[in-house]
Amino acid sequence: MTRFRGCRQRKHDIMKQTLIFALALLALLSCGQQTDTPATKSEQKPAVPPPAKVGGEYGRIDKTGTVVIKPQFDDDREFSEGLAAVGIGYYPRKYGYIDKAGKVVIDPQFDYAGDFSEGLAAVTVGGEIGMWGELAGGKSGFIDSNGKEVIHPEFDEARGFSEGLAAVGIGYYPRKYGYIDKAGKVVINRQFDYASDFSEGLAAVNIGGKLGYIDKTGKLVITPQFDQARDFSEGLAQVSVGGKSGYVDKTGKLVIAPQFDRAQDFSEGLAAVNVGGKFGCIDKTGKLVIKPQFALPFSFSEGLAAVVVRDPPTGGRARVKWGYIDKTGEYVVKPQFDYASDFSEGLAYVSVDIKKGYLDKTGKVIIKPQFDYASDFSEGLAHVSVGGKSGYIDKTGKYVLGPSK
Repeated sequence: MTRFRGCRQRKHDIMKQTLIFALALLALLSCGQQTDTPATKSEQKPAVPPPAKVGGEYGRIDKTGTVVIKPQFDDDREFSEGLAAVGIGYYPRKYGYIDKAGKVVIDPQFDYAGDFSEGLAAVTVGGEIGMWGELAGGKSGFIDSNGKEVIHPEFDEARGFSEGLAAVGIGYYPRKYGYIDKAGKVVINRQFDYASDFSEGLAAVNIGGKLGYIDKTGKLVITPQFDQARDFSEGLAQVSVGGKSGYVDKTGKLVIAPQFDRAQDFSEGLAAVNVGGKFGCIDKTGKLVIKPQFALPFSFSEGLAAVVVRDPPTGGRARVKWGYIDKTGEYVVKPQFDYASDFSEGLAYVSVDIKKGYLDKTGKVIIKPQFDYASDFSEGLAHVSVGGKSGYIDKTGKYVLGPSK
């Protein structure tokens, strides 16, 4: 199912897309010496297009454009384990959950509701809405898919379960983190200045300003020594020391010494790294398999990666062009676009003279650039807008819903 998208949310999304692109350009034109946020997972794309409103409320359609859940909610999240959090009201807003038939299975009663993960969802009661719409204060606990309280709200912060444990925090400044099991029992005492989710059996934690890794018993497997540390991905984790990034294995061995100005997580066997202000790719031995030549970091998706090259400045301004490479570093689609997204369901959207269209993995234009806004395909549909009107198209470019304001 796909959620409706209307004018008000569409403007927000266009602004968000513009902001992301502007930030990318800012990073491109900077010295490129920054390192990634410590111990955080790479952002994952949503399974369906982001939420939006029609007539001020959220609803959902199927692949044919048929309304399967009528617009009725003021906020609507992604489905996770068969349920999606929905909000009713402005401020204060209360959250509950619906199933895929649109039936409210857990009544709106929470001040915040997270996604279900491993059978439980973190929910918050109490607190106040801040000036940016964020929830401040309140206590968090966990419910099951029937809405039954499994873990009483007693935490100042609670994240989703991962590999059987959830990171929880108590206190404000400083806040200390530990881990609980699904019965709410504290299995790792609150002692860390920061605690990430478990990934591949280990979790990054901060002790006294340095990051290391613990196992599920709370034992320090890798001594805190890093300035930054990310989750394990494909058996390795990116860590930083003294402004340089490298990779450790699960024993704490530096299998790739810190030497890069920036480094990304491994994906499909490769990781993007920055050398001398340019990005290339290494394999898991640290060997450069794609020489540093690109202006921004990238990752592979469906076998291809969107990359950026910077043309020589003209009139005092540098221009960038986007294209696609394969895992050997060879161009599959030469740099020619003003923007290029990752591939999703076999298609990627690209921008030409501010208009967006879609191409396949051979570089063939499947849907010509014509849209002011475009999203990734998800479940066979993509949200697009033209001239202030919004709708959903299939992979031939045919509208299955809309366009409408």
